Amino acid sequence: MKRMSFFIGCFPLFLMACSAASTPVTETFTTVPVLVTPVPELTATPTPVVLTSRVKEDLVNCRFGPGTGYVLVNEFSQGLAVRVVGRNEFSTWLYVRDPGNPGGFCWLSTSVMETQGTVDQLSVQPPPFVTVTDVSLRVEPVRILVNCDQFPQTVFFEAMITANGPTLMTWKWEASTGVSSNEGTMIFEEAGTKNINDYYQIGAPNDYWVKLHILTPNERVEQVNFPVSCTP
Repeated sequence: MKRMSFFIGCFPLFLMACSAASTPVTETFTTVPVLVTPVPELTATPTPVVLTSRVKEDLVNCRFGPGTGYVLVNEFSQGLAVRVVGRNEFSTWLYVRDPGNPGGFCWLSTSVMETQGTVDQLSVQPPPFVTVTDVSLRVEPVRILVNCDQFPQTVFFEAMITANGPTLMTWKWEASTGVSSNEGTMIFEEAGTKNINDYYQIGAPNDYWVKLHILTPNERVEQVNFPVSCTP
């Protein structure tokens, strides 16, 4: 009887253990977003096309820009081979390394060259920026000495201006007395030197100066001094 009682007493505990063992366990998962950093696509940089060209004329001009209106940079003899790194928009001029100027470039007409390869494969080079490269200013007379009752006196100025290609130049005068002129314009159809003439009236003895301001295509200033004196 005692064994039966023990068995009966343990039976409910056995059922509870079995029930606990058979109860399914629910697991909870938290989704963690994964940040994916996009990898940039690697774009291959095209290798610039470089061709070889040979001079086929006796003597050819290599110029500052793609046209006969640009200043002469160098001259190449027949048979000389040069490296071509570019062309103009219409493939009528070649942009080449200047063998006589390390690190320098100039332009050759395709009509005087024999090029190995297709010129149209070359990159298009923009024309260079044309500048005023030299300004020479003089005054006439360079010195004034007159009687003090002979004023006003007239002083004449002349400026010689050099540009390295076709451009539109603007300029103005300025005097030490505070007077300045209106802006003037001058067209350079091609590289070369042109002159500007003007005059100024002096009303009393003093040390004067006059300046010529080049405004475009690039800024330059040239000044000349002249003394003016008188005797009673």
